[in-house]
Amino acid sequence: MREALQQAMLDALPKQHSYPEINRFYNYLHDYPSRSGKLIRGQFVLLACEAHGGNWQDALKVAAALELFQNWVLIHDDIEDDSDERRGKPAMHRSLGMPVALNVGDALHVYMWQLLHHLDMPNDAWRNVLYEFETMIHRTAEGQHLDLSWVEQGRFDISEADYLQMVTLKTAYYTVVCPLHLGAFVAEKVPSDVDAAAIDMGIAFQIRDDVLNLMPDISYGKEFAGDLYEAKRTLILAHTFQHASSDEKVELESRLAKPRNSNTQEAIKTQEDVNAILAIINKHKSLDYAQSVAEERASRGLAVMKTELAKLPNQEASNKILDILESLATRKV
Repeated sequence: MREALQQAMLDALPKQHSYPEINRFYNYLHDYPSRSGKLIRGQFVLLACEAHGGNWQDALKVAAALELFQNWVLIHDDIEDDSDERRGKPAMHRSLGMPVALNVGDALHVYMWQLLHHLDMPNDAWRNVLYEFETMIHRTAEGQHLDLSWVEQGRFDISEADYLQMVTLKTAYYTVVCPLHLGAFVAEKVPSDVDAAAIDMGIAFQIRDDVLNLMPDISYGKEFAGDLYEAKRTLILAHTFQHASSDEKVELESRLAKPRNSNTQEAIKTQEDVNAILAIINKHKSLDYAQSVAEERASRGLAVMKTELAKLPNQEASNKILDILESLATRKV
């Protein structure tokens, strides 16, 4: 299933062009999609289709379109966050420059819509799929705006509720909610009533991702402490600020506010800054707290998922969905 999904995604992209520079551009289009991702979101589409009684191969192009969405969003996200790495390699804007990387992301966006506009399925199902993609992109952009605006405004007064609202929009919809909807729509069925549980699972996934980023002994395809270098507002930082002393808050803000890179004489964030921030985080056991929230959300979400997915016709596919969801919320890598 994963191999077929990967191939369908790459098959949606152009391969060769007689003009050398455009041929190079085509190679850039294949870069992020060819990097070793887990294809979790696309798999959810395929398995949800099967769980609702459909054939996963009928959902292959929809799943491939979702994975193309993931890749163009990652290119743009890396630019917006000024990230250094993506899946163990330099972020595209680092190796090719921001204008070229932005254009590659835009092109992948178009190839996503091209796949969707040429789907061979009944009109009602097709309209549902297109509407779901529109909803997914709206929610993701809203969540990304919250994330970026807090950094842009230099805000560190982000509460736990603020963070949960952001990750619900930015992560939960396109990671769990919408993929499960899409699979059901391809099977021409009404999606299972699991939206609240799917949001819980998406939140648990993102919190676990945030925790892993600050665990130095774990390699999971992202730069260690990249979230601190980029001053990402996470549940971990929200908890730390809530419990820090006045002096600690001043130190945290001073160190986090430093840019990661600078073209001026402005001091940039150093490893010493990151170590000092981590020391305060660890002092207040903020990683443990965030992990406990992830576990609580995952436990609650899985309980509802098990009940609702047990009602679907294909239990083998339903159980595979549950297995992946559980592994996401508790993963070590």
